[in-house]
Amino acid sequence: MTIKSFEGKKAPYICTPLTGKTKEDVLNQVENVIQQSPDLIEWRADFFTGLGSTDAVVELIEEIKHKTEIPLLFTIRSVNEGGEVISLNEEEKVQLIQEICRKTTVELVDYETANETNYVKEVCKAAKDNKKQIILSYHNFSMTPDNAEIEERAKKAEALGADIVKFAVMPEEKADVLRLLEVTKKIDNALQVPVVSMSMGDIGGLSRIIGWAYGSIITFGVGVESSAPGQIPAGKLRQAIKQTQELIPSWE
Repeated sequence: MTIKSFEGKKAPYICTPLTGKTKEDVLNQVENVIQQSPDLIEWRADFFTGLGSTDAVVELIEEIKHKTEIPLLFTIRSVNEGGEVISLNEEEKVQLIQEICRKTTVELVDYETANETNYVKEVCKAAKDNKKQIILSYHNFSMTPDNAEIEERAKKAEALGADIVKFAVMPEEKADVLRLLEVTKKIDNALQVPVVSMSMGDIGGLSRIIGWAYGSIITFGVGVESSAPGQIPAGKLRQAIKQTQELIPSWE
């Protein structure tokens, strides 16, 4: 499956995060990341100290978009799923995401399926009303749940209106990485929307390189600073994926 923001490009799409705390930090990271030619940039706005000002967030998004035509994913990662502590409560966070959908030119927004269903529906509606794509995500930094739970969460995300379903989990052993890949393929076959998955941590790095072969269409690589454990520098990640695809072209 393809994502409309990446028409004409071949999956997997490499996404690099912005994690700056100030406007200057973020814009400096943008300059660095652009040089690495990612397919997607994720602004992890939970790192941003100015998150309490909607005007400041909107203005910074437009400055990022002025610098590059690379599609932008806007994310305020929940502290419960690996994000930074922020000053906004969940209702205020949802209101900010709604304003971002209405007032900016971001292409995609991310929100966690574990949040209250009414909030998830509000974010999905704002995204769709304003022609943004919505990633509904699930992150577990402690373990890799059993396959049934991962499948159930993925199906729930699709049912709630996800354009893209994402799940990132922490392996406790190598077998968890291989199991994650297998369940990714099963979910990709079962859903009507694209899937993004990754096994985190050092031993999970394999999933970031070959996840595409199991149906995962986005992989996250370090641009300036990592936003999750196990991320590989974007340049090395691109090279590893290219070599893998050349060696096993029948998987594409």
